[in-house]
Amino acid sequence: MDERNASSRNADRAAGLLLAAFILCGGVAPGRAQEQPPTVVAVTVDNAKVIRLPESTQTVIVGNPIIADVSLQKNGVLILTGKSFGSTNLIALDRGGNMLAESTIRVQAPQAAVVTVQRGLERESYSCTPNCQPSVQLGDSSRYFGEVSGQAESRRAMAVGGK
Repeated sequence: MDERNASSRNADRAAGLLLAAFILCGGVAPGRAQEQPPTVVAVTVDNAKVIRLPESTQTVIVGNPIIADVSLQKNGVLILTGKSFGSTNLIALDRGGNMLAESTIRVQAPQAAVVTVQRGLERESYSCTPNCQPSVQLGDSSRYFGEVSGQAESRRAMAVGGK
């Protein structure tokens, strides 16, 4: 009799835990996407961040690939790279096309060590780590951006045996 009562109590406890989990998940049945506000993932422009998605993720969609780029690796590991300032969304789907996760991606400007010089409408950016050097940023004037980018490209080409 004691063994039967213990088994009954364990079953009641398990049912109670399942009900509590169901309520905590917002009353959504298992296997269905939950209607929760998307999480926000912040990344700095020109930087990468590693994010872990559910292991069963097969497809990743980025709302605006001009703002962020992703590369899905094995076991739900995702590399997120900030490409341009702004916000977009990221959706993870399983093999059957069911939504597993959704996040908002915010790509931000670097906060430290960048000095911005504004001369009328012309803007120039410098990376000061610790000495200030030209460092093009989105939003810099076209002239400055072109000159600094051109120098960086020429240097890169020389390093790999080009020109």
